[in-house]
Amino acid sequence: MSNPSLLILAGDGIGPEVMEQVKRIIGWYGAKRDLTFDVSEDLVGGAAYDAHGTPLHDDTMARAQEVDAVLLGAVGGPKYDALDFSVKPERGLLRLRKEMDLFSNLRPAQCFDALADFSSLKRDVVAGLDIMIVRELTSGIYFGEPRGIFKEGNERVGVNTQRYTESEIDRVARSAFELARKRGNKVCSMEKANVMESGILWREVVQKVHDEDYPDVELSHMYADAGAMQLCRWPKQFDVIVTDNLFGDLLSDAAAMLTGSLGMLPSASLGAPMANGRPKALYEPVHGSAPDIAGQGKANPIACILSFAMALRYSFSQGAEADRLEAAVEKVLADGLRTADLIGEDGVQPVSTTQMGDAILAALDDSL
Repeated sequence: MSNPSLLILAGDGIGPEVMEQVKRIIGWYGAKRDLTFDVSEDLVGGAAYDAHGTPLHDDTMARAQEVDAVLLGAVGGPKYDALDFSVKPERGLLRLRKEMDLFSNLRPAQCFDALADFSSLKRDVVAGLDIMIVRELTSGIYFGEPRGIFKEGNERVGVNTQRYTESEIDRVARSAFELARKRGNKVCSMEKANVMESGILWREVVQKVHDEDYPDVELSHMYADAGAMQLCRWPKQFDVIVTDNLFGDLLSDAAAMLTGSLGMLPSASLGAPMANGRPKALYEPVHGSAPDIAGQGKANPIACILSFAMALRYSFSQGAEADRLEAAVEKVLADGLRTADLIGEDGVQPVSTTQMGDAILAALDDSL
């Protein structure tokens, strides 16, 4: 059998730096665990624009459709702020999500015990936190038509349309219920059914999917604004949260900060199964391109490394190896190693991006 295939799109800013550490870990799995990947690399975002005049070349898009999974670093930077909206670096990422039809975005918010004091919330509120936000990613207000800025009478009006079909809600709900069965078996669906017709439909479809196919999973419904409040009040009440594109964007960023640093958080964007049974998939850290520290060796590679752990789990059915990698990260943090974004007022000296990679590789060696 051929090796599973990975397309690496390191992107801009700190993307290449953090991805370099992921490539070292991919090499470790090939050498030490007989788990070898066929890895190819290409450009996305500003790097692609510099080379091709577009944030994602058609050939790259075609390759992304063919591989088993895509690993992406980060896109964007002030260098590209003046570009037309249609060719900004972020459009490359949006094109990947849309054309691969990656409708289910998984955003875990996990607080490692060693970092509980880095959260802006009290330790007892966040210690042990492990929730998953499932965000619908390819529809809703970010893609609905009509959209644009139009002239109405004597003034302009900006229009964006919140639109969901039953099938779009159905498939992301199933994704959430399937995940919950492998976790705490609880799903909370969040919308605004009190003021939005799309929210009414969302609640009805999620409930129908639950009643017909997932009655064993505990389901609750919550208005999204109340959900934001509860994430700040007592986030450990949640296991899996499923919500639409807009609310998922907001709620997942709020949940991210419960853990103390964006540099710690991975994500997965999944689509329908391919012919080989694996889902269309793109994995990326939640953090941006951080151009202010790019090239300085200060970036935290953990979010990108944990994104590869998610690929092991969700694309390659290597749950035990994902556990191994996550445990290695936890051990390094428990041993006190910190990149600059994790330095508090305790006088700990930060390690570099490469030194953090070295430590995680050493912890992986210790796990054998």
